[in-house]
Amino acid sequence: MKNVFGKYCLAAMISLAFSLHAVAADLPEIEKSGTMKVATEDDYAPFNFMNNGQTDGFNKDMLEELRKYAKFNINQSILPWTGLLAAVSTGQYDMALTGAVITDERLNVFNFTPPWASAQHYFVKRADDKTLNTIADLSGKKVGVQAGSALLARLPELKAMLEKVGGKLGPVVEYQSYPEAYADLANKRVDYVINVVISVNDLVKAKPKVFAKGLAVSGPGYMAWPIPKNSPELLKFMTGFMNHMTETGKLTELQKKWFGETYELPKEPITSADQFHKLAGL
Repeated sequence: MKNVFGKYCLAAMISLAFSLHAVAADLPEIEKSGTMKVATEDDYAPFNFMNNGQTDGFNKDMLEELRKYAKFNINQSILPWTGLLAAVSTGQYDMALTGAVITDERLNVFNFTPPWASAQHYFVKRADDKTLNTIADLSGKKVGVQAGSALLARLPELKAMLEKVGGKLGPVVEYQSYPEAYADLANKRVDYVINVVISVNDLVKAKPKVFAKGLAVSGPGYMAWPIPKNSPELLKFMTGFMNHMTETGKLTELQKKWFGETYELPKEPITSADQFHKLAGL
């Protein structure tokens, strides 16, 4: 599943899908049909996951609030992460309602709603591993990341950090899901895994005897919902929803519930790489 041929085929499929013009419905078409189609995943706690056979997580609660706010139906489809953004980019769904990190590459295809969480990247190691304490210690070590994730796009930041201390980035192993990556970490098939800080905190809290949080391996970042570039009215509608969640205090409530903390975040949608770089200090 993770052989070289399979990885290149997957990357080619996603690249092809991203190169096609998005044909997702904008707000007038959604209101006319009476239904908006959203894509989520189910294997990325605490954002989206399954709990006793039922969907759970931050985005599940946000979706419930969105259904109260919207005057149309919202149909949710659960997809594997590796094909989710490509399915939205080609118009099979109107937006992705999942834990998506903003990147330059994604901003070529999507606009993003105002962010709802921090997405700085950290490494996570085995709890009994006393050898990985600094960035320099990561030199040459095997790292696990999720295929198609923003972590890949920002690996050059870690590469530069390692080169600054005379080290080098080791082999990178891509996984279909983070639980699979964490299983390989626990079984010593990789040396460390990189994920956004919220997920790392959640993992270490749930399994403190198995995993330990490392250091930051990227600069600041943001998590938000991607909407195709040709849906400006839908972006405006979802920005209004985010403003509503902020003004009512519901966003703060859900951040505390699922992330254990709140954030100072941009209040405007993010639509270009230049804007993103300025906001993130890149």
